[in-house]
Amino acid sequence: MTQQYVAGELSLLLAHLRSAATDQEAAREIDNFRQEAETMPLATLGSVAVRAMALADGMCWASIARGDVTGFSRLAEVSARLHEFGVCAGLLRDQITTTYR
Repeated sequence: MTQQYVAGELSLLLAHLRSAATDQEAAREIDNFRQEAETMPLATLGSVAVRAMALADGMCWASIARGDVTGFSRLAEVSARLHEFGVCAGLLRDQITTTYR
């Protein structure tokens, strides 16, 4: 994959995550992640993906705490896509696979 493709796809997935955000603070943080994904070298994109996954996890838990099933479902779907892309693009290590081998 080219650096432009990886950065573009990560930015697109972050845009989907932002559209699922219900908190303005989280939305601003995702905007910052997108800017980093679009402007930083490929070597730093893993850090962006890891931080985005951590934020998405927190957003999922917040949705559960509010009883927002629809919001949780949207966030979980985007989070899964973000994780899968991160693993396939070499930005994330697949922790589940490496844990159980």
